[in-house]
Amino acid sequence: MTKQPRTRNRISRNSLVAGLCAVFVVGMIGMAYAAVPLYRLFCQVTGYGGTTQVASEGSTTVIDRRITVRFDANVSREMGWSFKPAQRLVELNVGETALAFYRAENKSSVATVGTATFNVTPLAAGAYFNKIDCFCFTEQALAPGQVTDMPVSFFVDPSIAEDPDLAKVNTITLSYTFFPTDSDDESDRPDATGNETQVMN
Repeated sequence: MTKQPRTRNRISRNSLVAGLCAVFVVGMIGMAYAAVPLYRLFCQVTGYGGTTQVASEGSTTVIDRRITVRFDANVSREMGWSFKPAQRLVELNVGETALAFYRAENKSSVATVGTATFNVTPLAAGAYFNKIDCFCFTEQALAPGQVTDMPVSFFVDPSIAEDPDLAKVNTITLSYTFFPTDSDDESDRPDATGNETQVMN
């Protein structure tokens, strides 16, 4: 008669352990899915790895410190694009808003959609490099042979002057790399004449 309660207790413990294991597995799967967006958020907030910041408007403060922003462009081998900066560099005061352009040309025979990844060097400067508007915020679509100039509006946060690690930095390099994007929405793709429904930012 004493074996039945013990059996029930063993079953209850086994059920509890199984339930905890199931919760653990589900939690690990959820964390795996959340890892990428959380890492991106971490990079955007801290500037880790040269990730730039996003600002809704320009700085209200401009300080007497000159800085040079150089521009770099790269293209994935899978894309039939030519991609390069329209200017090699821009010199500006810290806190001053600047506008630069990159030129892209689709040299392939098919319409292509691309997405640009980006970073700045030195990597620590990413926390102070703010983009107000950028072609890298959205996918870009080009028809065969189409050429377009794509703008990026930015400023360097004056708080960079308070960072002792960047006290001697007077040059920042802004780099982009374009990769092909698989788009399921045909309305985003230009037709053979270069007419497109997507607005280039």
